[in-house]
Amino acid sequence: MKDKTGKTQGQAKQKMHEGQQQAQQRGQQAQQRGEQAAQRGEQAAQRGQQATQERGRQMTERGRQNIDDTEREMRDRFDQDYDA
Repeated sequence: MKDKTGKTQGQAKQKMHEGQQQAQQRGQQAQQRGEQAAQRGEQAAQRGQQATQERGRQMTERGRQNIDDTEREMRDRFDQDYDA
């Protein structure tokens, strides 16, 4: 009877230990998934920032082109008015 009880207790301890190991593994996996999600979030933020900077550069360039076009038009009108 003692042998059977000891064996049952040993099995119970073994199962408990296995359960703890599995829970620990699940916790580690969840932590890794959380870290990966945080990295993806950081990368998305960086891409958004880069896109915003690029749009700003494009707008600045368009503004310069508009100014150049306006100056050119003014010179052309001036030349036409005084050449006639």
